[in-house]
Amino acid sequence: MYKGYELPPLIKGKLLKRYKRFLADIELENGEMVTAHCPNSGSMKGCARPGSEAWISQSTNPKRKLKYTWELTRVDGTFIGINTLVPNRLVKASVENNLVPELSGYSRVTSEVKTSEHTRLDLMLEDDNKKPCFVEIKNCTLVENGLARFPDAVTKRGQKHIQELVGLAAGGHRAVLFFLVQRTDADTFTPAADIDPEYAEKLMQARLKGVEIIVRDVVFNLDVDPALIRLDRSLNFFEPD
Repeated sequence: MYKGYELPPLIKGKLLKRYKRFLADIELENGEMVTAHCPNSGSMKGCARPGSEAWISQSTNPKRKLKYTWELTRVDGTFIGINTLVPNRLVKASVENNLVPELSGYSRVTSEVKTSEHTRLDLMLEDDNKKPCFVEIKNCTLVENGLARFPDAVTKRGQKHIQELVGLAAGGHRAVLFFLVQRTDADTFTPAADIDPEYAEKLMQARLKGVEIIVRDVVFNLDVDPALIRLDRSLNFFEPD
C-alpha cells in the first residue's frame, strides 16, 4: 500500500535567510552554517521567516554546486513543504494508487503531456472507456488565518495553464486544476485576488466553463524512517469578493 511521498534523510537546522530566490542559509544544530538550494522560486510569503526551524537534505551528486536542499520548515508550529517537486510526485502516486476519489478509475497516468505548441500540463489520465483527463498541479504555501491562497505572486504561466484547461474542457475533455496545499493549517482555499487579480478572474471563469478544481492539504510524518508526506483533507473552495 502506498503510504506517501518518501522524503530523503533530513538534517535539522534554523533558517538564517533566504535570498536570490534559490539560496537559503541554514544554521545546523551543531552550529555549522551551510547554504542550501531553495527549490521554490515563488515569493514564499509567510514561509521564509528567519529563525524558523528548517530541514534540509544532502545530495551525494558530486556535480551539484550546492549539496544541500531545503525541504521543510516550521513556522508558528506549522510544517510547510518547501520543495516544489513534491506536489507533482505526490499527486501522481496518489492518483495511481486510487487515493484521489475524484480522479479514480483511470488505468494510465502520464506526466508532462504536451497539449499545445507551447504548453505542457502535469498529468494526463487515460482509460479505454473514458475520455482523457488533463490535470495541472499547483503548489500552494500561502496561508493566512486558516485561508490558503494562490498564487503568492503574479503568475503569467499560471494564467496560461488556466486558458489551456478551458480549451480542453471546451473540446469535451475533463480538465482539472489541482491545488496542493503543502502545509497543515488551512481550512479553506481561495484565489489570491489581491495579489494576482487577473489569475483570480480567469480561475473563476474557468470554473463556469467546466474546469474542475480539487484542493487537498497534506500531513507530514517525520517520526518514521523514511519521513513521509501524504495527502490529507479536501479543502472547501471560497470565492473571492
